[in-house]
Amino acid sequence: MANHLFTEGMTANEEAAPDLLSLRTLFVNVCFIGEPGSRSWVLVDTGMAGFTDSIIRLAEERFTGPPVAIVLTHGHFDHVGSVIELVQHWGTPVYAHPLELPYLTGMKDYQKPDPSVGGGLMSGISFLYPNDAIDLDDRITSLPQDGSVPGAPGWKWLHTPGHTPGHVSLFHERRRLMVAGDAFITVKQESALAVLLQEKEIHGPPAYFTTDWQAAQRSVKMLAGLNPAIAVTGHGHYMHGTELTDQLERLARDFEHMAVPKQGRYV
Repeated sequence: MANHLFTEGMTANEEAAPDLLSLRTLFVNVCFIGEPGSRSWVLVDTGMAGFTDSIIRLAEERFTGPPVAIVLTHGHFDHVGSVIELVQHWGTPVYAHPLELPYLTGMKDYQKPDPSVGGGLMSGISFLYPNDAIDLDDRITSLPQDGSVPGAPGWKWLHTPGHTPGHVSLFHERRRLMVAGDAFITVKQESALAVLLQEKEIHGPPAYFTTDWQAAQRSVKMLAGLNPAIAVTGHGHYMHGTELTDQLERLARDFEHMAVPKQGRYV
């Protein structure tokens, strides 16, 4: 109840497709994949700490049982904040890319954020953001090698490194639906004002936590080449149609100018 009171008014949800819902927890999105009323659905990422009750409440309103799987696009603090509590509540298995597992099993901490990049308050205070590993122990396993997503027929996971070594995005090829994680996002996450206003515009991955810009550029080019019709990203509103395709193509084409900092710890 305390968590619910603290986070009241700090969430918002958007239905990007009948079976694709995003829930914003403070400033990061959680995705629900599955038809309303279904017993087979998947949770993608778990948002900020303190939002467990909000996620469970929405899940109970929308579905008729716990998720088949929790898929983590990556393990940064704002994407795994509620995962341990959700696993304890549901008993659901968690999946991530093999290269991300060290950060999710207590073996390895992420590199420190770089507050010098991005030119905004969210970047400037990023030295405060946790970069330490969490430990899911045997509750987490590698995503299937065949690219399938447990509990989500028709969806595939794609390795999209750069923001983190084992970052993944999800794609439904026939319907051209995409859950991009932080491979690209639709708000300038480095700016507190842009985050507050949720100004919708495609940007590269959050600069303060991105450690391999060449890999990040390759990932954006690959995702743009899939020509998604709808994309839900880790931060910002979902985007669709020509607004999405035009801006994503531009980011892929001008990535070095639009996304890569001129200088910084990881440039």
